[in-house]
Amino acid sequence: MIVYDYAFAPFVDYGFMRRALVACLALAMGGAPLGVFLVLRRMALVGDAMSHAILPGVSIAFLGFGISLLPMTLGGLIAGLLVALAAGIVTRLTTLKEDASFTGAYLLSLAAGVLIISVKGNSIDLMHVLFGNVLAVNRESLLMESGITTFSLLALAIIYRSLIVECFDPGFMRSVGGKGAIAHQLFLMLVVLNLVSAFQALGTLMALGVMVLPAIAARFWTKNIDIMIAISILFAFCASFIGLLLSYHYSLPSGPAIVLTAGLFYVISVLLGRHGSIATHFLPHKHYTS
Repeated sequence: MIVYDYAFAPFVDYGFMRRALVACLALAMGGAPLGVFLVLRRMALVGDAMSHAILPGVSIAFLGFGISLLPMTLGGLIAGLLVALAAGIVTRLTTLKEDASFTGAYLLSLAAGVLIISVKGNSIDLMHVLFGNVLAVNRESLLMESGITTFSLLALAIIYRSLIVECFDPGFMRSVGGKGAIAHQLFLMLVVLNLVSAFQALGTLMALGVMVLPAIAARFWTKNIDIMIAISILFAFCASFIGLLLSYHYSLPSGPAIVLTAGLFYVISVLLGRHGSIATHFLPHKHYTS
């Protein structure tokens, strides 16, 4: 009964906890696989930049419509795609690398978004946009997140092979006339789309946490990409489940509790993971004998 009262009763007794858990499941299924490819493609910091790129669009929509789901979602999506497109153009037409161009876009977007919200809103509005509130997710938000997750999984299935080949041998992709550039742009669009979905629950500052931290942790346990994606989804959902319970029982902010729990999975994986962890560094390696 103690386990039930602590771990399951909050979700059975309260609708807002059930909605939060379903929202986190949708975010985990849609975002964690993309996080795996962000890590494999060494684009984790680019993902961080893109999570802040949506802030100006969200802020402008907030000025015009207040805390309204659809305008803020569309505003964030448009802003994120425009920033990603602009950073890509800068990378192609100048000597600047992709990470540097996205970093510049990230700094400008973050400053512009905070300034826009400050013009009309207050500190509470700013905190809501930056950190979100998964416990306030409603039916409309759930439907949107579920739709984005479904679309993301279908689109990812279409470009899956291209992304894998481009991760490990982009030269081969170009030599056989593969559409790596198209897959790359679609991948960036999916990242922006899932970040827009996540900001409703976790805010623009926390949205990347459930996408990248579980993916980094999963890489310490397997070298198989399919299994890595499955583990990252599992880690993301478990972190959300535990984080929500900590938030409920100890009156903690839900977003940081979820991300810190995901960080705990990351630390454990760094220490004890099967591949490339600190434990494998100190343990004796097995050698093949003839």
